[in-house]
Amino acid sequence: MEFVSDNITNYKGGKMKKIYFVIGILAFIVACSSQKKVAHVPQVEKAEMAEDSLEYDLETFDTKFETWYQLHDNPSQYRSQQYYESWNRQYVSAWNINAMTPGKSSFFESIVGYDPHEDYGFELNHELFYYFQYVENVLRIRIIPNGPNVVRF
Repeated sequence: MEFVSDNITNYKGGKMKKIYFVIGILAFIVACSSQKKVAHVPQVEKAEMAEDSLEYDLETFDTKFETWYQLHDNPSQYRSQQYYESWNRQYVSAWNINAMTPGKSSFFESIVGYDPHEDYGFELNHELFYYFQYVENVLRIRIIPNGPNVVRF
């Protein structure tokens, strides 16, 4: 008798394992096939986003320049953006030539990345121009001969 009851228990246990296996497979299939709702976020045009978030900063390695700039920045002496851009092109060109010339002062060791075709805006062009004025008139390092002397000291 014992032999018959063991077969029945093994038969029921095997059948239960198969049922659990089939339920597991069905649950897996249902979980994989159900679609999640996706929220649609409208995309902003890349050109609009880049145009709005683009800012330029002037970084100088002379800590005294910022104080000097604040003292000498006078709105009554402002010139046009085109004026500053014109002088900045000349200054940047001369600066970068000095930076690439061996034997020049170590002051010119960094290259100024200024693209004349890029619109950097009034503020950056103004501050860059004043930095060149600071170098020439305060530090007494000539960048270009016969440059403008528009900053009143």
